[in-house]
Amino acid sequence: MIRTDRLRKVYFPPRSAPVEGVKSATLTVEPGEIFGLLGPNGAGKTTLLRMLGTIIVPTSGHCWIAGLRTDQNPDAVRQHIGFLSGNTKLYGRLTAREELRFFGYLHGLSKERIQRRTEELAEILGMQEFIDRRCDTLSTGQSQKVSIARVLLHDPEVLILDEPTTGLDIMTCQTILTFIRNAKHSGRSIIFSTHYMTEAEILCDRLAFIHHGEILATGAKESLYEKTGTTNLTDAFVRLVTDANAVPS
Repeated sequence: MIRTDRLRKVYFPPRSAPVEGVKSATLTVEPGEIFGLLGPNGAGKTTLLRMLGTIIVPTSGHCWIAGLRTDQNPDAVRQHIGFLSGNTKLYGRLTAREELRFFGYLHGLSKERIQRRTEELAEILGMQEFIDRRCDTLSTGQSQKVSIARVLLHDPEVLILDEPTTGLDIMTCQTILTFIRNAKHSGRSIIFSTHYMTEAEILCDRLAFIHHGEILATGAKESLYEKTGTTNLTDAFVRLVTDANAVPS
């Protein structure tokens, strides 16, 4: 459902040397799989996910979503993607219902389908009590539920979640983690970036460690533990980074 082949992104800032944000990333994500992308801030997670989400264009390499190459028909690819990040913003002057209606029209959904999906998602996410309140009056947890509903409105097969729990309280984090589990059980392909190793331990079927734009290792938790001689993801990541830094350039 998601596939990348030597995906690379280089930034060319003015008056300074080029910066390689992602270096030759190759990975796959299957239907009904939660794939974790783990690494510290600045590791290249967001750059990689934005290339998958057609938000930025790769410098080289290719990626496919639902069998479509992202650089050849990005509008069609976007119909298969739901993209959620920790800093997703809502339009404060719109009610939650109006927010969903607006994005439904952007996705080309009919009025009837928008209404039907809004009611379905309001029930699934427990939004009935605030669906007609303005977004600037909602709590953090309520706002995140609206953001999740916006991601799911057009019923995408692929979810790209870029550090969606960063800065959230415990209860709101649980809302996000429950949403991710339910999405997996419905057969969606999910790529989930985080620097919280505990979340990845709980949720992910397979993982990739990324550091300085380079994918250091990919696999199920058990295979990563075996490769690094460790018993948890934090120690496995530290071992891989230490080994990578020890290799002469």
